[in-house]
Amino acid sequence: MTARCASVLAALLLLPPALVATASAGTLSLDGPLIQGGLVIGTTEPGAKASLDGNPVRVDAAGAFLIGFGRDAAAQAWLRIEHADGSRTDKELKVATRTYPVQRIDGLPERQVTPPPEDMVRIKDDSVRIAEVRRLDSDRRGFASGFMWPVEGQVSGVFGSQRILNGKPRRPHNGVDVVAPKGAPVVACADGIVALVHQDMFFTGRTVLIDHGHGLISAYAHLDDIRVKPGERVAKGARIGSVGRTGRVTGPHLHWGVSLFGTHLDPALLVGPMEAQSGAERRR
Repeated sequence: MTARCASVLAALLLLPPALVATASAGTLSLDGPLIQGGLVIGTTEPGAKASLDGNPVRVDAAGAFLIGFGRDAAAQAWLRIEHADGSRTDKELKVATRTYPVQRIDGLPERQVTPPPEDMVRIKDDSVRIAEVRRLDSDRRGFASGFMWPVEGQVSGVFGSQRILNGKPRRPHNGVDVVAPKGAPVVACADGIVALVHQDMFFTGRTVLIDHGHGLISAYAHLDDIRVKPGERVAKGARIGSVGRTGRVTGPHLHWGVSLFGTHLDPALLVGPMEAQSGAERRR
């Protein structure tokens, strides 16, 4: 999210209802990369309705809405806004395509690459719990805080890469991996509510999911410890745990994922370079 978009959304949230209601009809602005893996924050007038390729999109009381494009999103999408004055805007969105690298990871326990039948019950239960959170459609506006890296270190895995685990092709990577020392602080990437805390998922170990509103969820996996509870409100930059090596790993690191309902997005597109964040922290 750009600083401009964050400031605009923050200002909208502070407006009294009477002033918000007087926003001009027929408006539409989009902020964010139109690219596979990208999140776009839209703004229209209060009372408008939005849909993307025919699927309805939540528009909040300030006129803000979110749309996102998955790893293999089509090169074209159609956004429709039905304005409060009865007019309609149909906008073609041209989505840039990407080429993804192949990443080979060896040395994993074979049980975690090809789980035996007795582990599948546990894996399915983990998947159900995560899917329940990713269906949340709250009216929270945590995304208006902007986003930051939850930990700093060496990026060892990028979004969308085709994973070859112990020589076997597996699903593409759905987040970003950051190598950091065990015990390094992990913070919330944006304002939100803790939606899930799990101490031992089969693949992701100690795991936290945070709801940022409108179906936007961030995930933090392989943690060494967890310092938040379900339902707890967290601010951007608040510590939620520590880097660990729980679950399917070869060493300590954080897996950071972001999704819009069932669509995985590229977390790296939400934040600037890690070096720039470090500089900003030093200037505080």
